[in-house]
Amino acid sequence: MDWRRYGVAVRELAQMIADDGYRPQMILAIARGGLFCAGSLGYALSVKNIYVMNCEYYTGVDERLEVPIMLPPTPDLVDHRDSDILIADDVADTGHTLKLVYDFCLPRVRSVRTAVLYEKPWSTVNCDWVWRRTDLWINFPWSTEPPIVTDEQARA
Repeated sequence: MDWRRYGVAVRELAQMIADDGYRPQMILAIARGGLFCAGSLGYALSVKNIYVMNCEYYTGVDERLEVPIMLPPTPDLVDHRDSDILIADDVADTGHTLKLVYDFCLPRVRSVRTAVLYEKPWSTVNCDWVWRRTDLWINFPWSTEPPIVTDEQARA
């Protein structure tokens, strides 16, 4: 996927959400890939409240931890108990990260829905809105090139 195709994809995803009449008061991005989708959906759906949930699961191409973990700080949703929340991510691969975030939000807000650009057939979560379904590895424009700073350099 290149940036142009991403632009088309996220607008079409936003249109699906709008057509269904869902009007979230907040979009919760699953970092890092979901940051792009959440920001773009926020503009398209006129939602200014965008929060970030940092989760760690993937450690490399098709390499992951045993289970996903939430990294601090987690959003304080106490003021959002009457809110409708949209969780945005780039891909629902295993679905484990989405489920972790969904389960965290569900008892704290009025409603939770999910939107992703891609969903894999083996995902444990069936997202509410999906732009495309695929069983292939997806190269997103924000993660195709190797990092300029390595993990070791970042920790130094």
